[in-house]
Amino acid sequence: MGYDPLAVGGVADYPVKVGSMLLTLVDPHRGFESAYNRWYERDHFYAGCMVGPHLFAGSRWVATRELKNLRTPAEAPAQGAVAEPVDAGSYVGIYWVERGHHVDHFDTWARPQVKALYEDGRGFAERTHAHTALYDHVGTVYRDEDPVPVEVALDHGYDGIVAVWFDAVGGRDAAVLDGRLAAERTPALLRGSAFEIAASWTPSPGEDEARQRQPMPLGTAPGGPERLVQLLFCRGDVREALAGVRAYTDAVEEDGLAVTRLVAPFFRTVPGTDRHVADLW
Repeated sequence: MGYDPLAVGGVADYPVKVGSMLLTLVDPHRGFESAYNRWYERDHFYAGCMVGPHLFAGSRWVATRELKNLRTPAEAPAQGAVAEPVDAGSYVGIYWVERGHHVDHFDTWARPQVKALYEDGRGFAERTHAHTALYDHVGTVYRDEDPVPVEVALDHGYDGIVAVWFDAVGGRDAAVLDGRLAAERTPALLRGSAFEIAASWTPSPGEDEARQRQPMPLGTAPGGPERLVQLLFCRGDVREALAGVRAYTDAVEEDGLAVTRLVAPFFRTVPGTDRHVADLW
């Protein structure tokens, strides 16, 4: 007897489930934009990530100068900054790793692989990490009754994303905050909007220690157990959907649930092209 894809809302019946995420927010150095874009998508995307065990999906997104100008808050906070300054980070790479295989991919394979690539001259020195961290999946809220599952989201072809970083307050951790948002705020954000998926994540345990072993600085700290990042997957022009996100983050702060560290919109990149490369600054 086969799987019924609508047995439990179409999202919780198949065995492949995302457990961890790599999110890497990076700036190429000026004058190296095209070279960086091509190195990343034609070599590193595959050799440093996609060929690894249990990493089953990846995507890249870009923030043009226009999108950077739309980030909020307007200045990086004194504590808990994600992008410092707030417009740091032009490209973000996002990858899903299968649930239960975090150690198999990141510790056993990825860290030694990146080290070996650098030793073999396959790194790219003319770039700066704004924020690179590993995150664990906390939960997902969907707009539609029969949605695109989060496991498929990176392959689906969404036009844009908005990444929202919160720090919970009042002694809450990310899981408690996400539960409150899922019950009280996130469904209203999605309802009738261009956003179909809100996927929530918190920094993986031990991230601060593990990142010290990398062959390059990885930017701002991942955050503590109170850190929650939500990825909002958008169909259509992400710029037109930002007003709803601002209203959402304002409401979360007014509820006394969390402080907003960064709201950052991105366009999807078009692999094999240099689209938006000239628009970063």
